[in-house]
Amino acid sequence: MSSQPRVYVTRPDVDDSGLELLRKSCNVTTWSQTLPVPRDELLRQVKGKDALYCALTDKIDAAVLDAAGTQLKCVATISVGFEHIDVEECKKRGIRVGYTPEVLTDATAELTVALLLATNRRLFEASKQVYNGGWKSWAPMWMCGQGLKNSRVGLYGFGRIGQEIAARIVPFKPAQITYTTRTAKPAEAAKVNARRVDFDEMLCLSDFIVVCCSLTPDTKEVFNASAFEKMKPNCIFINTARGGVVDQNALYDALHSKRILAAGLDVTTPEPLPLDDPLLKLDNIVILPHIGSADIETRKEMSRITARNILAALNGCQMEAEVM
Repeated sequence: MSSQPRVYVTRPDVDDSGLELLRKSCNVTTWSQTLPVPRDELLRQVKGKDALYCALTDKIDAAVLDAAGTQLKCVATISVGFEHIDVEECKKRGIRVGYTPEVLTDATAELTVALLLATNRRLFEASKQVYNGGWKSWAPMWMCGQGLKNSRVGLYGFGRIGQEIAARIVPFKPAQITYTTRTAKPAEAAKVNARRVDFDEMLCLSDFIVVCCSLTPDTKEVFNASAFEKMKPNCIFINTARGGVVDQNALYDALHSKRILAAGLDVTTPEPLPLDDPLLKLDNIVILPHIGSADIETRKEMSRITARNILAALNGCQMEAEVM
């Protein structure tokens, strides 16, 4: 039997640079398919492992920890979110949890602004017209969208990603950027001339609402029917945070009834969306397949950070990014 620590990786398609770091000193096994590992397979393969390298698609709960055994020292996820991990259960067992919070900030902010522009300028809707024969000639008001210039942009959440989104929006010359958070961040807000407002004010006055918060019991489905009812009819709603922050039935109703103008989503519940989901039948929504951090160098570094978190935990050292 090998004396090397044993690590199970739930995806074979993570960047190999991270796996190579692990292979230098660990016995590494991986799930063989480029799909989420089935639950029964995860429960079998995690047995006897010292560390688990997982992804957002893997539910890591007490049953997985039981199946692994008492020698499991670390669960490391290649993501900034960790709601798929029962962190409290890990803490009870002395199992350390690693994640990748800061590396994807710029990539996610970049994608958020791209999604906002694709939605407000109707890029996907317009592109379809090229292919389906809808483009007949130039027309003065055809495919016009709502510009960012002189608009009011409200950010729900103002952490690292929210601040970088705001910095990228500033060059588009909005009239005002506001943010809604539990605590004021005056120094960070001053950099982008942002003003803190309460939730209702953001809902009532924003032309664009951008969600960039974490998913917690307090934020779960905070964007519900009541919230959408308060929004302006020209409001464009953008979510690149977590699907669970939004009541998707209420969002559908708001879009279908034209209560709000449009929406752009990079996150949904569930993921992927079923092909018969009513949101997919609407013209005034852009939906992306959760690609916020899908920048090549970002994903490579996420793989390496996950590996370094595991190695640090196995060696009793400080992790690069640990859930405390």
